[in-house]
Amino acid sequence: MKYTVLALLLIASLVSCKQEEDPFAHDIQTAKVTGGIVKGKTRRGVTVFKGIPYAAPPVGDLRWKAPQPVIPWQDTLVAEKFGPAPVQEKTIATKYFQNATMSEDCLYLNVWSGAKEPQEKLPVMVWIHGGGFVGGATSIPAYFGTPFAKRGIVYVSFGYRVGAMGFLAHPELSKESGKGSGCYGIQDQIAGLEWVKENISKFGGDPNNVTIFGESAGGFSVSMLSAIPEAKGLFHRMICQSGAYMSPLMYDNEAGLLNISLEKAEKFGEELMAKFDAYKLDDIRSISAESIQDSMPDFYSFSTWPTADGGTIRGDSYELYKQGKFNDVPMMIGFNSDEGNFFLRPHERVSAEDFNDFVNNRYEIASEKILEAYPHSTEDETFKSQKDLLRDAYFGWPTWASANLHSQKSKYGTYVYYFDYNNNPELYPDGCDHGAEVPFVLQFPMGINMGKLTDTDKLMMDQISTYWINFAKNGNPNGEGLQNWPTYDSDNQKVLLIHENSKEITFPHIEKMKAYDEYFSWRREQNKSRK
Repeated sequence: MKYTVLALLLIASLVSCKQEEDPFAHDIQTAKVTGGIVKGKTRRGVTVFKGIPYAAPPVGDLRWKAPQPVIPWQDTLVAEKFGPAPVQEKTIATKYFQNATMSEDCLYLNVWSGAKEPQEKLPVMVWIHGGGFVGGATSIPAYFGTPFAKRGIVYVSFGYRVGAMGFLAHPELSKESGKGSGCYGIQDQIAGLEWVKENISKFGGDPNNVTIFGESAGGFSVSMLSAIPEAKGLFHRMICQSGAYMSPLMYDNEAGLLNISLEKAEKFGEELMAKFDAYKLDDIRSISAESIQDSMPDFYSFSTWPTADGGTIRGDSYELYKQGKFNDVPMMIGFNSDEGNFFLRPHERVSAEDFNDFVNNRYEIASEKILEAYPHSTEDETFKSQKDLLRDAYFGWPTWASANLHSQKSKYGTYVYYFDYNNNPELYPDGCDHGAEVPFVLQFPMGINMGKLTDTDKLMMDQISTYWINFAKNGNPNGEGLQNWPTYDSDNQKVLLIHENSKEITFPHIEKMKAYDEYFSWRREQNKSRK
């Protein structure tokens, strides 16, 4: 099921104009929030507020600083237009975000509510969009919250800084803050959640029942927030879809790691700014955002990723979880069966011999177990193992590690899924790719087989979204008419296989997880020797 994140966004863009029309608008509601009064629009019982500022524009001297308090406005803000998308690669933004305006001034959020009165205290779900921390926007129709609002949820989405604007580290920036650099986008997310805590009751939401959920970079964000003390109390349940921040710190270009050390991030920042002959803060901040963006490497380089800066992200989340240093809430987490397709370009298909050499060179002490766990005797087998190796490095093992640690250390339930529903194998021969579950969770029919849903598709969309909503309401996804979702623990390792015939299974690919576990454990020991 070739539902990559980018493909989903393209589908969304094709129907954006139709969805933006609002011929049924018949009522307007207002709310007084931090900064001033906002006015939304009601359609079919759901009131939508778009483009509410939650922080000051991070421009000029505020570039590469923590988000600052919102600037108050005097007149009522007509909240009927999404805020700009964050600065990102132009061709991606143009192709997938409907030519949405891009700007450094991107700290805006949106609210969908079906509440009749502010006092209703409905559960709140906050969606954190993906995009590899280099792209994304809240204005994509797939991310609209009307389906949730119609089912008793107050739904929120917010923009945050991405790419170099959100995650550039530099020694001068670290010196200025005194708390490292390279985590501005995550700090934005915390500011967005603080806004929710302070204001969501004005929209009928319960500030004491907030679920954060996201996919890909959004899932990684949720995982990161779970280990950041400043985010404590801002959410009460967490859902990580294809994203868990558990790998050891990356200092060089070690295989399989997505946890960037401040040392590595600052080195990249210095190299990037040297292209502009910029070495001091005034010089760095004077460069246009567009020029910086144009000089960035491609999407797959992961060159601007949230940094373990020591101030926001305190270090290795795996170790923090082991020590019980995390924000303890119920957790749902999972990944898809064919995630690796998205990250392996067709021209990167290698021979069995090259695969063998790659693993031996990159995985060092764990290479023998890795090679045993990932068969590579034929060309097709090798290509599948290439993809599975990426799936498990970025999603499989981090999900497994997160689930094990959470179930051991938390006083709340842990629920794990493995998504493997492919409604059309002929059309989607690559299986359940990265992002395949998103249209089912967000109840976006146009993201499923271009809107040509079978009865089974409709049933799956209803069941999957119901699991998510149940979890947001009470911390347990189970409910009447649903296949039982077992509580995970590190001994039984039971998960829900989400499939046409969903059922309880043991965590999949366990031998592959154990092989990666050996590798990551060794990497952690290597990192300790650096200190």
